[in-house]
Amino acid sequence: MKRTLIIMVKEPRPGRVKTRLGRDIGMTAAAWWFRHQTRKLLRRIEDPRWSVVLAVSPDRAGLQSRVWPQHMSRQAQGRGDLGDRMKRMLACAEGGPACVIGADIPGIRRHHIAQAFAALGARDAVFGPAPDGGYWLIGLKHPQRQPPDFLTHVRWSTNHALADSRASLPDYRIATIATLHDVDTVEDLSMTNP
Repeated sequence: MKRTLIIMVKEPRPGRVKTRLGRDIGMTAAAWWFRHQTRKLLRRIEDPRWSVVLAVSPDRAGLQSRVWPQHMSRQAQGRGDLGDRMKRMLACAEGGPACVIGADIPGIRRHHIAQAFAALGARDAVFGPAPDGGYWLIGLKHPQRQPPDFLTHVRWSTNHALADSRASLPDYRIATIATLHDVDTVEDLSMTNP
């Protein structure tokens, strides 16, 4: 069974990535942090147990970028809100289960990803919650078979994002794995374990 790990990444340009963090530490420093954080994350989570796909934004620049490792598969995120883009990326996964993560979670390790895929053996969906009410991972056992309202009506960037996303999966058996911090502000940097 083929497992796919999709990582949502943005081209690390000042003013385009981690803008909330950029308001605290400067846009250039925020872009630098994201670029190096993503590089470390990619080294840590690459594993023969799953295929890694980079879901890149902006579409054209992300597909052509030299920032990301050349050996990793890339797909354009496309248009829409975060839910639209994650749904599209999950639907493109080939074969077996798929998980989506962001690149701004310094605490992610291989064992977290393995735990998510293991949970999909007995469940239909899995979430890795974040302390702020959002989540750092979402996974589906059958990503091509999504409910019609999957990830619609989600209040993104609020403390309701996880609850709204779970509600978009009616009758799904849902697993929850480790809670990890993402980085949106300078305060978040002090709460992470890089």
